[in-house]
Amino acid sequence: MMRREYLEQLTNAQSIEELWNIHCAKMAEFGFDRLLYGFTRYRTSTSLGDPEDFVILTNHSPEYRKQFLDNGLYFHAPMVRWALDNEGACSWRILSEMTASGTLTESERKVIAFNRSMEVTAGYSISFKSISPRTKGAIALTAAPGMTQASVDAIWAEHGRDIVIMNNVAHLKILSLPYYGPARELTRRQREALQWVGDGKTTQDIALLMGLTSATVEKHLRLARDTLNVETTAQAVLKAAFLNQMFIFDA
Repeated sequence: MMRREYLEQLTNAQSIEELWNIHCAKMAEFGFDRLLYGFTRYRTSTSLGDPEDFVILTNHSPEYRKQFLDNGLYFHAPMVRWALDNEGACSWRILSEMTASGTLTESERKVIAFNRSMEVTAGYSISFKSISPRTKGAIALTAAPGMTQASVDAIWAEHGRDIVIMNNVAHLKILSLPYYGPARELTRRQREALQWVGDGKTTQDIALLMGLTSATVEKHLRLARDTLNVETTAQAVLKAAFLNQMFIFDA
C-alpha cells in the first residue's frame, strides 16, 4: 500500500476497527507483524486508572493478550515503564542495556522471559506526546519472529521517521473515533439523555424533549452512570465525551 493511499484510508476510517486493520497491514510491510496500542485519560501519580477504561488495541494472539494484559504483566514491563517516563521512539536494544546494567527488577525480568517465550524479542516502542498530565498513549511494534534487533534497527534507520509519523497520525485518529470498551457502550437512549444534560437541560426539560417521564429519564441517566462506572451524571457526560460516544451518528 502506498503511503499516500494508507494515509487517505486511515484518515477517512469511520471506526477504530477499520483504522486498526489498515494500520496493522501497513506496519507489517516494515516487518512489524504484531502491535499493541494503549491509551489512558485517567493517569495519576500512582495509577494508570481503571484498566477497563483503557483504550487497548492489539493483534497479538489471545494467549499473549491473556497473560500480558488480562493478568497484568504489562504493569511490570520495562518498555511500559520507559513509555511512561519518555516521549518519542525507542529501540528494544535498550532491554539488553538494562539487563547488563542490573537495573531490572525480578518482575521485569519475568516479563522479558515471557516475551521471549512468545517470540516478542525485537521491536520498537513509540510513546506519544501527552496532551495533559493525566493522559498517556504508546504503541509497541513487535518484529516478526526470527528478526533480530539489529535488522529492526537497520529498517528504522531507513524508515523510522516515516513510521513515527504514521503512528502519530493513527494515534490522533484513534482519539477522534468512538471507543466501546468492555461493558462501556451506551444505549441510544442513554446517550441521548446525556447529550441533553451536556446541553444544560434539566431532567424535566429532557423528559419533554424525549417524550418520556422524568422517572424514565432518571433511569436512563442512572444506567448510563452504571455503564460508565461513575458516580455522578457530570462524570458520565465527561467520560462519554472522552470515549466519543456523544453527538455521533447512529450506525
